[in-house]
Amino acid sequence: MATRQRGRPRSFDREAALEKATLAFWEHGYETTSVADLTRVMGIGAPSLYAAFGDKKALFEEVVGAYAESYGSFGTRALEAEPTARAGIARMLREAAAAYTDPARPRGCLVIAAAINCSTPEVARALRDRRNANLAGMESRIRADIATGRLPPGTDARALARFSGAVLQGMSQQARDGATKEELEAVAEAAMRAWP
Repeated sequence: MATRQRGRPRSFDREAALEKATLAFWEHGYETTSVADLTRVMGIGAPSLYAAFGDKKALFEEVVGAYAESYGSFGTRALEAEPTARAGIARMLREAAAAYTDPARPRGCLVIAAAINCSTPEVARALRDRRNANLAGMESRIRADIATGRLPPGTDARALARFSGAVLQGMSQQARDGATKEELEAVAEAAMRAWP
């Protein structure tokens, strides 16, 4: 016996609605973006939002995943594509300067910006875990380069990864504060001069 779907078929483009939600959370953060804000920018009613995405937290989790696969994927690509940790992180910082100041979308990084003033423990933890995973990826590449002699044996891989992460996160906030692409590229260059 076949089961029929209850209710009316979806009358909106789910991917387009997800993109609009991404931009709203990116611009305003998790905490200050209300369900009413989301339904307004997505062009759907609350029942449609809940039916398609679940609650606000579930929608945000999907947004962060989609962001990591699209706008935020430059960091992972850089680390995977470049032959050394130094080249990968240099490329990541250069590409961050362009991505964080792109006039076609909100400035900075959604994963960093959405965490500011976030009082929802599960959301704050998920964002922190994602940022820590990025640091672990940098540290792993740095450790590999120490093991192969591309970096000096006394290099503190953890500290160098944290330094690079702090630069990346700081660039996001500086972009939100109005820094230009060129100013952030200069920050990236200065950061790489600090590498051993």
